[in-house]
Amino acid sequence: MTTAAVVVVAVTVAINAFSGIAALLHWQAILPGMVKAGVPESWLTFPIGTLKTAGAAGLLVGLLVQLPGLILAAAIGLVLFFVCALYTHVRATDYTAQFFLAVFFLGMAGASLVFTLAA
Repeated sequence: MTTAAVVVVAVTVAINAFSGIAALLHWQAILPGMVKAGVPESWLTFPIGTLKTAGAAGLLVGLLVQLPGLILAAAIGLVLFFVCALYTHVRATDYTAQFFLAVFFLGMAGASLVFTLAA
């Protein structure tokens, strides 16, 4: 993998690990955006926190053990997760900061996918 690919995947790991753990811990700062989007707080543990953390773990293990297939699988999972998250926000006409964070997270997961495919 190129240096750029490693950096993009590493940043994607960091942001998703932080976000996933924050969701698992039910961090109060994310609750208002979830209420606006119509997502129940109980979903923070599963599916939201669990899937983000699993995606970050898959990217990290794939990066450390040099398994491009695992990186691809994790990146595809995160892309699908954030497409669904954005759909949820659009349906609720919620264009708060969490919407734009989801756009950024989707871009990073997509970039991880593209860089891994190109390698």
